[in-house]
Amino acid sequence: MIHSTAEVQTLYVDPTASVGAFTLIGPDAQIGAGAVVGSHCLVDRAVRVGSRATVGDGTRLLGPLALADSVRIGPNVTFAAPDSASPKASPSGPTLVEAGAVIEAGAVILAGVTIGASAHVAAGAVVTHSVPAFAVVSGNPARITGYVDTVREAAPATSAGATATSVRGVTLHQLPLINDIRGSLSVGEFGRTLPFAVKRYFVVFGVPSVETRGEHAHRQCQELLVCVTGSCSVVADDGRARQEFRLDRPDLGIYLPPMVWRVHYKYTPDAVLVAFASEYYDPADYIRSYQEFLREVQLG
Repeated sequence: MIHSTAEVQTLYVDPTASVGAFTLIGPDAQIGAGAVVGSHCLVDRAVRVGSRATVGDGTRLLGPLALADSVRIGPNVTFAAPDSASPKASPSGPTLVEAGAVIEAGAVILAGVTIGASAHVAAGAVVTHSVPAFAVVSGNPARITGYVDTVREAAPATSAGATATSVRGVTLHQLPLINDIRGSLSVGEFGRTLPFAVKRYFVVFGVPSVETRGEHAHRQCQELLVCVTGSCSVVADDGRARQEFRLDRPDLGIYLPPMVWRVHYKYTPDAVLVAFASEYYDPADYIRSYQEFLREVQLG
């Protein structure tokens, strides 16, 4: 239903959509089935509002912009237009908000970013970079503060061994720890106490605490992560269950099998993360899109 006080300049409004009073819809905009757009909104040209999406009063949707199905946008949110006067600031593509994402009141979304599926942008946040799927962001500029529907896993008991988690195939490993007056030592034996033979290792350090790393899955490669200094958090996701783990000592490791999406964040300034891998580096082994990861998990 379109209210009579709305000014509509497009033929692409689904008959089941609702548009509030004094809302302006520009040419080439599309509003999908069951979508609700509030009053006093601006829906600019080249904007697509997906089915069952909701847009709060006073929101400015400046294109090119695509809101996927079931997105929820609060009141007075602003999606910025590209800055044509500054080529360096111009985005490489449209602004995208993927299915199920929530953007709360008063947030500002800069042009060209992607808000991932089911991500949550807090009220008043200013989003200057793309937000991963399921991430929770807040502040100006917006930073990741957590992940939606993520269970935080407690570290295992001090006795050595592996502890299963609710994420398929992911295990926490309490490594042996030997202390004496000369110092401390932690040890693991790959192929015996640890689950694979190592072909490669890499070290992550000097990460600003606001940044995230990982954000991918592997088709074949297995990894074991140990934060030998400082601490960081790892989110593991098998497409059905998602848990967050804190790595905060050199005798604690997390095993990540193939086809598990992982994100590393909340690095302390002194954090040093050592990753052991079962395969040599192969770009084709990486899945860097969460939506592609979900498709491959379902096919598998």
